[in-house]
Amino acid sequence: MAKAPNETEARIAISNRKARFDYEILDVYEAGIVLKGSEVKSLRLGNANLLDSYAALSKGEVWLHHMHISPFKEANQFNHDPVRTRKLLLNRSEIRKLVGKTTEKGLTLVPLKVYFKNGHAKVELALARGKRDYDRRQDIKKRDAERELRRTVR
Repeated sequence: MAKAPNETEARIAISNRKARFDYEILDVYEAGIVLKGSEVKSLRLGNANLLDSYAALSKGEVWLHHMHISPFKEANQFNHDPVRTRKLLLNRSEIRKLVGKTTEKGLTLVPLKVYFKNGHAKVELALARGKRDYDRRQDIKKRDAERELRRTVR
């Protein structure tokens, strides 16, 4: 018998799988996101894309850029702009930390996943440093070696 989802459990709507391959994750934050009604309905259906999206600080606030949420068919004239800039909700102390860290060379804010927690949409935001080509090649070699080791153990 299937277990009903608990209200406190987080239900992942979309994730950015390529982010962990392209970036070295240094720190992770959970942020709320300001959405319109048609965006929430579309997000619950999983009609969104985090590829090429990033977060930026401006005037003491954090904004999510280039996140694509497909228009909700039934919203008609009340639909939203699919790639509009969306505000992220963080504590003031977290924003101050991010201001200091993102001014460092090479650090950026990348969304890892969007999920629903207690009925509210949340974004898992990572403070990340871009990987170089040789770092990516090393990761691939290490993954292949682990896979080979698991095969020989069987």
